[in-house]
Amino acid sequence: MKKKRRKLGQVWIETVIYTLIAMIMIGAVLAWGKPKIEQLQDKSIIEQTIGVFEDIDSQISSVVEGGAGNKRIVEIGLKKGSIKIWGDEDESQDGNLISYEIETKYTYSEPGQDIYVGKIKVYTLKKGESNNVALTLNYDDVYDLTFNGKDGSKTITQSSTPYQLTISNTGSENEGLPIINLELN
Repeated sequence: MKKKRRKLGQVWIETVIYTLIAMIMIGAVLAWGKPKIEQLQDKSIIEQTIGVFEDIDSQISSVVEGGAGNKRIVEIGLKKGSIKIWGDEDESQDGNLISYEIETKYTYSEPGQDIYVGKIKVYTLKKGESNNVALTLNYDDVYDLTFNGKDGSKTITQSSTPYQLTISNTGSENEGLPIINLELN
């Protein structure tokens, strides 16, 4: 009887030890894997946003070619970060532009260096352990951007549902630049 109890106690001790070893291994994998997964998600978000910016640029070109009164709608899904539409030259240093910023641990490009993906300028700024990645479409001296028919800026923040961005050509004024109006629906 004592031998049977001893064997049963040994089984329980082995079970507890094996469970602890498994838990430690799972914890180690998660400690290493979770940051890598988050970095891959952020890389994917940045690349999707570059695709959205390319689509916005294409639609802006399309409404300009179509003449005054043309409208297009672009769907914007924003899971992380924010998009800012700069229509007022006094508020931004560069004038009429659309920018996106995300804070991430992923280093998308060489920190401190401008790189271009088509017309989109990508800039990564190292901030301690994280990076601030900025994407910019600059329309200064090309188009006059407005938001809801007015000069100024608008920040679009992350949302679980996609935004509908209406892009319309409202003609041109004294400077001769086409006025591109952006509205959220």
